[in-house]
Amino acid sequence: MDDALRVSVLSEALPYIQRFAGRRIVVKYGGAAMAHAELQTAVFRDLALLCSVGVQPVVVHGGGPEINHWLKRLAIAPEFKDGLRVTDHETMDVVEMVLVGRVNKQIVNGLNRLGAKAVGLSGSDGSLVEARSWGDGSHGMVGDVAKVNPDVLEALLEGGYVPVLSSVAANPDGVAHNINADTVAGEVAAALQAEKLILLTDTPGILRNREDPGSLIRQLKLSEARQLIHEGVVAGGMTPKTECCIRALAQGVSAAHIVDGRVAHALLLEVFTDAGIGTMVVGRS
Repeated sequence: MDDALRVSVLSEALPYIQRFAGRRIVVKYGGAAMAHAELQTAVFRDLALLCSVGVQPVVVHGGGPEINHWLKRLAIAPEFKDGLRVTDHETMDVVEMVLVGRVNKQIVNGLNRLGAKAVGLSGSDGSLVEARSWGDGSHGMVGDVAKVNPDVLEALLEGGYVPVLSSVAANPDGVAHNINADTVAGEVAAALQAEKLILLTDTPGILRNREDPGSLIRQLKLSEARQLIHEGVVAGGMTPKTECCIRALAQGVSAAHIVDGRVAHALLLEVFTDAGIGTMVVGRS
């Protein structure tokens, strides 16, 4: 990149840096961006840079592939039903150990290494997230979000820390549940009245034609997002992600983004450039 282009990029970023300084952005981290070392480093650098210009990021993560890896090592057969992991007591023990004790600390260490002050949490810490059983309970300890108490996040953000939250939380009886990380991120963003919710995925964003990456929809209103679900344009795994964005926006989040985490520095490209890189959903209409 020549000097003129570097200056142009910085100049384009300036109004966004000024606009988002002091604002909260909730990032759901997962998929390829978590699985590949180079992409991991790019995400950590992006988050550290956001902190350095005054943005207050919160990271929410899952870790399905790592859970599967450890289940295999422990000779526990993974079971899925309707696309969701069936989580019995034995599996939940592994989920909690992997997400809270291993994946969470890897992210915290990666961020701290680059100068961000990261603190690892689960939904159980400070009663941050209260879980309830998902559906009819046939999936075992798979949970949904009953409510979010953001007090501990508020304290950390005001102190200049980056909260890193695993998607494990307990119900009122103290029983741990495994919750979809997209769902946790959306509800946390709503509780914080975040400026942005950003979901890092393994797709370019919402596509009009799922076979054509060139059919990326850059921006949608709420009503348009709902219509695309109704028409079946948004289907499969993109449906819960889009619904997550819709719920967050309906609760006061300013904008929600579905972004391709396979692209290095996707976070900065989406937040600090005019064109962006994924799909942005906005508005209450």
